[in-house]
Amino acid sequence: MILILLGPPGAGKGTQAALVSQGAAVAHVATGDLFRENIRNQTELGMQAKAFVDKGALVPDELTVRMLLDRLDRPDTQKGVLLDGFPRTVDQARALDDALKQRGQAVDQVLYINVGEEEVVRRLAGRWTCRQCGAVYHQVFSPPKQQGKCDQCGGELYQRDDDKPETVRNRLTVFNQQTAPLIDYYKGQGKLLEVNGEQEADAVGKDLLKAAGLS
Repeated sequence: MILILLGPPGAGKGTQAALVSQGAAVAHVATGDLFRENIRNQTELGMQAKAFVDKGALVPDELTVRMLLDRLDRPDTQKGVLLDGFPRTVDQARALDDALKQRGQAVDQVLYINVGEEEVVRRLAGRWTCRQCGAVYHQVFSPPKQQGKCDQCGGELYQRDDDKPETVRNRLTVFNQQTAPLIDYYKGQGKLLEVNGEQEADAVGKDLLKAAGLS
């Protein structure tokens, strides 16, 4: 079984990927981890990817797909695999479909964690960091005892640029332009399974497993 996990920034894909892969007994394959592993082990594919990474260029889709196919041949994927981080665009999805078709395989189901824009902003734009010790707080989920001050060292709390609301909204714009079209792409194939991502993490995980018929 080949599953794909989709969701906007702040949807908790990392947490849910772990819950689903464990609950369904399938391997969790995150593209970023796959790149780092191949580069660290100096595989042929890793060295090819490193040449692009070192230049600050995007790794070509063909190379990413080849890494994924190589990963699918390992023993721990025999029961199935959950892909996290790829595809991100419709072109990548088509490339993956074509490559799998040549192997007599196909994506089985696409799990989409639906989280509204305002909830994403609330989750991601609420983080504050201590200038002195680096402790991280969240104004909703784990606020400091005293506004603007670190509980641990009393240092000043500040908001990093990538945690600011305008930055989060920019990330959402990129998601809507590049990744959101995948929803219609897989819906058209009858493979999209959508769950409400604005619940507690455990509830989202249970709904994902139930939607995929794995619970």
